[in-house]
Amino acid sequence: MEYRQLGGSGFMVPTLCLGTVTFGGQGEFFKAWGSADVAEATRMVDICLEAGLTMFDSADVYSAGLAEEILGQAIRGRRDQVIISTKGTFRTGPGPNDVGSSRHHLIRAIEASLRRLGTDYIDLYQLHGFDALTPVEETLRTLDDLMRAGKIRYIGCSNFSGWHLMKSLAVSDRYGLTRYVAHQAYYSLIGRDYEWELMPLALDQRVGTVVWSPLGWGRLTGKIRRGAPLPEVSRLRNKAVADGGPPVDDEYLFRVVDALDEVAQETGKTVPQVALNWLLRRPTVATVIIGARNEAQLRENLGAVGWALTPEQVGRLDAASAVTPPYPYWHQRGFRSRNPSPV
Repeated sequence: MEYRQLGGSGFMVPTLCLGTVTFGGQGEFFKAWGSADVAEATRMVDICLEAGLTMFDSADVYSAGLAEEILGQAIRGRRDQVIISTKGTFRTGPGPNDVGSSRHHLIRAIEASLRRLGTDYIDLYQLHGFDALTPVEETLRTLDDLMRAGKIRYIGCSNFSGWHLMKSLAVSDRYGLTRYVAHQAYYSLIGRDYEWELMPLALDQRVGTVVWSPLGWGRLTGKIRRGAPLPEVSRLRNKAVADGGPPVDDEYLFRVVDALDEVAQETGKTVPQVALNWLLRRPTVATVIIGARNEAQLRENLGAVGWALTPEQVGRLDAASAVTPPYPYWHQRGFRSRNPSPV
């Protein structure tokens, strides 16, 4: 397993990270992703550690905290062997202060995550979304205090726009507060919006990308084909899940899958392995979060590392998935001498 530097920090993370949204399966939405219990989760952790994958990502809202509890039990007795990342900010209760990135909510959320995970520190703590109602200074001061207290080691954000992230970094620099070193963002062969502004920003400001949903909300598994019904087991059969993900035009999806099929045949790899390997070739990507309902899916996803697509194969996948970006990004392409593209 290759390890990469996380943004501008000195912290090294494996190129693959196991997401725990499939742990617990509490509620209709999360049950559609998976429902691994402690025994199955422990087995997955065993397999990951054997492969050199030492990073596990969770969130306080996954199965209403159950995913963190299961992860905590699965790593019990080997905390020093693993990297834990988790997230907060989204609603965790009915009260007016049970949501957001206020000092009040973040302190309570982090203390609760520590209890569920059975640890006294979190390696990477990320805000799950941007809270425009709380002053950025309040949020970053709170995270800085929690780092000084030893409860978190590094901080990141998730699902921020470019100006959200840049404003936060500027506030950190102005007041001498800890900076975000990671941005957990959606990025896939059928979701390349990240490249337009967030990738150049990450390069400029040394923010490492932690990629979520690298298989395009389950569409790049190799099981979704032109003219064929959805597989019997697919989260996309759940309307709440399908409607909550990024929209993708069918013909665009099938064009990308056709290109993936060609490259998969040439390399002897599977469609998801090729899609994951393509992401690992992209600038700023520190680690890619893989998910797995079971051991078989986990082992397949682990096969995405240890080899590399050729530049020609990457170019074909780039071409198949290319779309015209919105303004001002399409306009900036006409001034590439002063606005070079990172990809």
